[in-house]
Amino acid sequence: MNTTDNKITPVLLAGGAGSRLWPVSRDQLPKQFQPLVGSFSTYQQTLKRVSDRSLFNVPKVITSHDFRFFAKRQAEDIGTSVDIILEPVRRDSAAAMAAAALIAERDSPGGLVMALAADHIILDEDKFNKAVTLGRKSALDGNIVVFGLPPTEPQTSFGYISPGAPFGEDTDLRRVNAFVEKPNAETALGYLEKGYLWNSGNFLFRSDRMISEFQIYAAEILSAVERSIELSEIDLGFRRLDQKCFEACPKDSIDYAVIEKTKKISVVRGHFRWSDVGSWDAIWAVADKDDGNNAIEGDGILVNSNGCLVHSNGLTTTVVGANNLVVVSTKDAVLVVPKSQAQEVKGLVEQLKLSGRGEITDRHKRAYSPWGYAEEMLIGERFGVKRIVIDPGCRTSLQRHINRAEHWIVVGGTATVTIGTSNTIIAENESIYVPVGQPHRIANQGRIPLELIEVRTGAYIGDDDVVRIEDDFTRVENETSLA
Repeated sequence: MNTTDNKITPVLLAGGAGSRLWPVSRDQLPKQFQPLVGSFSTYQQTLKRVSDRSLFNVPKVITSHDFRFFAKRQAEDIGTSVDIILEPVRRDSAAAMAAAALIAERDSPGGLVMALAADHIILDEDKFNKAVTLGRKSALDGNIVVFGLPPTEPQTSFGYISPGAPFGEDTDLRRVNAFVEKPNAETALGYLEKGYLWNSGNFLFRSDRMISEFQIYAAEILSAVERSIELSEIDLGFRRLDQKCFEACPKDSIDYAVIEKTKKISVVRGHFRWSDVGSWDAIWAVADKDDGNNAIEGDGILVNSNGCLVHSNGLTTTVVGANNLVVVSTKDAVLVVPKSQAQEVKGLVEQLKLSGRGEITDRHKRAYSPWGYAEEMLIGERFGVKRIVIDPGCRTSLQRHINRAEHWIVVGGTATVTIGTSNTIIAENESIYVPVGQPHRIANQGRIPLELIEVRTGAYIGDDDVVRIEDDFTRVENETSLA
C-alpha cells in the first residue's frame, strides 16, 4: 500500500447516455456534456469539484471513442488537465470501475480512488468535501466507501442503503446492513421511515482493495479488463483499451458485481444536495425556483404558472396558465410533458427511433468535431446551409465529396483554403467555390475563431458523403463527423 501519498485520484465515469433527458441529451452528445443546470455541463461541474490539487490528483476520465474530443475540449475550457481512457464498447459500470482501479494501481499502488458519475449534480461543495474527508480514513483502512443521502421523498427510481452501526464517534460513518433495489412507492415510503439512505452510486476506495474484491466476486470481469489494459494503445494522447479483450468482458453494474456482495464496505451519510438528474423532474428539483416554484434554464417566460420547468436552448419559450409542466425546446424539437410522467420520455425516444426518426434522437443541429463545430441552419432537397466555426490553429481533414459541391463565405477571421494543389487565403466577406470531387480542407492559422457559412449543393448532401484523404485526428472514413 502507498502510505506516502494520500491524495485521491478522481475517476469520472462519462460514457453513458440519458434518453430520459431528450431532446437535450442525445446519443452523440449525452447529458453529461450538457449544461442542464447552470452554465457548465455536469461533467465540467464534476471536474471543478475535484480541482483542488492539494487534495486530488489529475482526474482520469473513462468515456467512449465517440466522446473523446468533446471530453478533452470541455476539460480544457475550464482549465483542467485530464487523462482520458477510451472504452471501445459499453460494458456497464463494473468494467469501467475495474479499469479505474487497475490503472490507478499502476500509477500509485494502494492509492485512494474516487469514482464519480459525470452526469450527477452535487451542490453544497463544503458539505461534499466534509463527506469525502470522513470517508477517507475508512477507505485507507481498506473499506469501499459509498456515499448515501437522506431521502427527501419516497423516490422509486433510486436504490437504497440500510445503514448499520457507526464505525466510531461520528454517526455519519456507518457499516452497511444491506443494499436494496429500486422499490415501489409503498416500500419506498417505508424506507424513509426506517432511516434508509439513497445510494448515490459514487465510491471512495483503495485501488488494491477494489481489485481484491473483484478477484473474489467478479474475476472474469477483472481478467478481461486487465488484458484490455495490457494491450491498450496511446492514440493522440488517449489511452484506447483493446477492443477484443474488452468485448469479452461480461456486462454488469458495479453494484451487482461487487458492492452488494463485499464485506469490506461502509457508508457516509452526506448532507449535500445531490441528484442523478435522470429525468426532467429531477432537473426541476435541484434548479433555482422563482416565487411561483418555477425553474427556468435559458430563454423562457412563464405567466400564471406554478411548479413548471422551462429549459430552452435557442428558442424563446413561453408558458401561460400551466401547473407542474415540463417544457423543453431545442432548435429542432420541443417536448411538453407533465412532471409526473417525466420518466416516460425514454419510451418516447424509443418510439421515435422505431418510427424512423432516429436522426432527431441521435444528434443536434450543432455537431462538434475536434477542430470546432458545424451547425445546420437550413436544409432542402438539393441544398444545405451550415455555420462552421474552426478553432485557432486547427484545420479540417483533407477530403473530397462524391455528390456535392460547396461554397464557403467567410464571415469572421481568415481562412487558408486548400483545393486540389492550390492554397488560397480567404478574408472576411470573401468566398470560394469547391467543385464536386476536388480534394479540399480549411485551416485557421489565425488567433481568433474562423467563422464561415457553407452552402452545399448537389444530388446528395448527406454528411456521410465524405472520403478522408488525410486527417490530423486519425478519424476513419466512415466515422460520423461533418468535416
